[in-house]
Amino acid sequence: MRIYVPATVAMLRGLVADDELVPVSGTAFALTPMLRESYATGSTEELEYAALMEATRGSLRLIAAELADDPKTPARRVVVAADMPEVTLRPDLDAAVVRLAGPVPLRAIAAVHVDDPDAEDAVRAAAEVIDAADLGDADAEFALGEAEDHELAWYAVQEVPFLLDLM
Repeated sequence: MRIYVPATVAMLRGLVADDELVPVSGTAFALTPMLRESYATGSTEELEYAALMEATRGSLRLIAAELADDPKTPARRVVVAADMPEVTLRPDLDAAVVRLAGPVPLRAIAAVHVDDPDAEDAVRAAAEVIDAADLGDADAEFALGEAEDHELAWYAVQEVPFLLDLM
């Protein structure tokens, strides 16, 4: 199953160093049967994009936690796409949530999606208000939308070390 793991730049550095990615709490997102049922229409590609966008919100939460510890943390959303044979569906958490039993090995990773530098201000602002947006704050929702207006760039796995060197 193609999964989308929310991550941060620091987690990408760990992936390069360790040849595996350890998802926080084993949480990832995917095109699950429940996600498919929640949309009246949509191709597989469109629904996988919806799962990826759910992962970007997870990435914002991880960035918010890192920013609380270090305000100089790179404010770029990161989503790692991988193919994992076994996942546990978690419809009790959300339609697209899956739980992984362990780390994602480098060989399972299909691509990495990362914000361009021009998104950093919007991502930083969204990370600061992600919880308020979840609670329905209109201004926070607007800030979240500003970040989501930025498309993530696609990188092949072998490009990630070079990307990190350029940051």
